[in-house]
Order: sequence, then C-alpha cells, then structure tokens
Amino acid sequence: MIATNPARVIQLGDARSGKLAANLSAFGRSLRRAGLPVDSARIALAQQALLSVGLARRGDVEAALEAVLVSREADRLVFRELFQAFFRDPELAHKLLAQMLPRADGQAKAPPQRPRVRQALSAPRPRQPERPEREQAVDLDAAMSASRLARLNNADFNQLSASEYQLVQQLVQRIALPVPTVAGRRTRPSHRGGRIHWGRTLQEAARSGGDAALLALLQRRRQPLPLLVLVDVSGSMERYARLLLAFLHAATARVAVGGQRLPVRRHVFAFGTRLTDLGPAFAQADTDAMLTQAGQAIGDFGGGTCLGASLAELRRQHARRLIGRRTLVLLVSDGLDTGEPAELAQQLQWLKRHSRRLLWLNPLLRFDGYQPLARGAAQLHQACDAMLAVHNVTQLQQLAGALAQLLRQP
Repeated sequence: MIATNPARVIQLGDARSGKLAANLSAFGRSLRRAGLPVDSARIALAQQALLSVGLARRGDVEAALEAVLVSREADRLVFRELFQAFFRDPELAHKLLAQMLPRADGQAKAPPQRPRVRQALSAPRPRQPERPEREQAVDLDAAMSASRLARLNNADFNQLSASEYQLVQQLVQRIALPVPTVAGRRTRPSHRGGRIHWGRTLQEAARSGGDAALLALLQRRRQPLPLLVLVDVSGSMERYARLLLAFLHAATARVAVGGQRLPVRRHVFAFGTRLTDLGPAFAQADTDAMLTQAGQAIGDFGGGTCLGASLAELRRQHARRLIGRRTLVLLVSDGLDTGEPAELAQQLQWLKRHSRRLLWLNPLLRFDGYQPLARGAAQLHQACDAMLAVHNVTQLQQLAGALAQLLRQP
C-alpha cells in the first residue's frame, strides 16, 4: 500500500495477483503518450525497484519510479505531475488503473497543468472505419504509418489540424541542431596542438633526468557559437511562433563537442510591437513550462510587427548580448514589417556589423517563386547573409546542415 500520512492509506493491490504489473504497464503507456522513452525493459526495472523499496510510502514509490523511468531533465516535471494525476483517481486516468481505490473524501481533483500530461491522460478514441487520409484524425498513442509520418514532415505548420499540431510539436522537440563551434581562448592537453605545454613538458623531463624527450602540446578548446534568436510573434506568425520556440528551446540547450554536451550561450527575444526578453522562460528545463512562461511574458502576441523599433530597443538595452563578432543571429520572421524601412535598414546594418552571421528564417519560403517584395522583407533580404525555410519538420531537419555550410563560407 502507499501512504502519504498515517491518516490516508491507498491500496495499490497485491503484487502476487498481477495488479502491480498491470498498473505499471498502464502507467508506462501514459508516459509514452507524454513523450517519455519508456519501454518494456524499463517497466521491468520499475517493478524490481518497487519490490526493493516497498509500497509502504508514496514518496518512496514516486522516487523509485522516477529514478528508473526518467532519463531526461526536461521530462522530470512531466513525470511528477503525471504520477500525481495518475495515482489520484482512476476516473482521471480514464480507468487505466482499475484496481486502485478512489481518492480520499474531500480531495479536489485538480486538472493537470502541462499539455503533455493532459494529452497522456486523455481518453483513447474509439476506432473509426477507414476514411480518406485527409479526414483521419491523428492518434498520438498509435504508431504512425510511413505515409502519414511523411505527410506530417512535409505539412506546412499553418495548415495543421489541432491534433496534428500537438503531434508536430513533439516531433520538432526531437530535432537536433548541432550549433557550429569555434576555437575558444582556453586550451587543453592534446597530441595535436599549436602551443607547447611547458608545465607537463618539464615534469616529463624531470622524470627522465632532465632530457625533454617529448614535447607536450596544448590545443584550443572548441566551444559552441553564442546565439541571439529573435522570434516574430505577430499575427501572421502566430502558428509558427509556438512550434519554433519549442524547437529552439530543445535544440539549442546543449550540443555535443568533443564527446561532451556543453551548454550553449543563447539569448532569445520575442518581438511584435515591442521587444520581450525570453531569457527567464528559456532557463526552464521543461519545454511546456517554457511555453507557459513565455506566453505570460509576451504581451503583444498576435499583434503587429515593428522590427525596426524592436532592434533599436535591443541596441539600447541589450547590446552586450552580442559577444564581439562571434554571435550567430537567427531572425525568425515573415518580413511583413509595419515600421519605417529607413529605421529598419539602419538597425539591421548595426546588427550585422556586430554579429558573425545574420540568418533570416522565413516561413514564407513555402511558396514557390517567393520574392521579398514587401518593404520590410526587402530590407531584410538585403542585410541578411542567407534566407532559410522553416515552415515544416523537414526544413527544420535540414537547418543544421544549412547553418554548417553557411558558416564555412568566408
């Protein structure tokens, strides 16, 4: 049994009758719906962990399951909320845990806050007869066919249904974006270096009687380029902004450099009619928490676009976020600016002078033969180093290769 305190005891069921294994399997299926990588091997380890720690205390059960079933920091809060909701009431989990007793009298049933938890606890839809593919609803818990997955990978974000939008949001969080690296100021011992490591060389010479038989070398450490991300949250970008924020939050947290995963120095701003610093939101480990905090911070979401004024505010208040000429600037916008073109051109020239590359990520490239003819788009096209498409999952997957190719150019 699990007990939160001596006054409240909830029966979990007898493990010898098979209820424990069934409950764990049902809980694992809900975790998979929420995006956690849970397989049968982890479920077996979870059952062994529960048999080891016992079922007398609810906190011990939660800690044991979390240690076995959670492998990513971003999934930790999702697991905890799903555990609380799942083991509170069988009706809340839609009778997936039929062997558990109802909640204690007087306890309010609070709805889960995170979208991934609400989605995992949603009732499974009954099977419908086969219909044309364009009318089929996306089942988030079922394995998708290759044709459906290919269609979602190439579907424009602005044309997705509500269920498809939720599924694509999970897909974009799994896309890797290896941020290009540069040689830093700090060094490390290496067999191929441009500088002599005099300390180690003299130590080796002392061991051999004063003869420096081997020169120890130093090599400059590689570090990811600092990022400055500017995301348009105007009305025309409303369907793209949330997905791209989720993608950038997951893809730019850490990158693999020399066998290590190093944090990326990133500064993220949203702009519409004004500039909003999303640094505190991007400090959240969980993507759902980031989106919630970003939505509360952005006061002009779905409004107009004044990129020139926003860049002027960036120049006045946050110019130190640009680290020399090493910062890679990603500007996510459709270029439909309502401000003065002269001010926009002036601020873009300043931004380009103080950055390594200025890249325009434009979702309007989904249209064949697109030309940046609008006033703001023309200024962006003239100032930026390249214009890349970000309107579907496939384009996001190709973004890493495009960035690497552009940075190799002189």
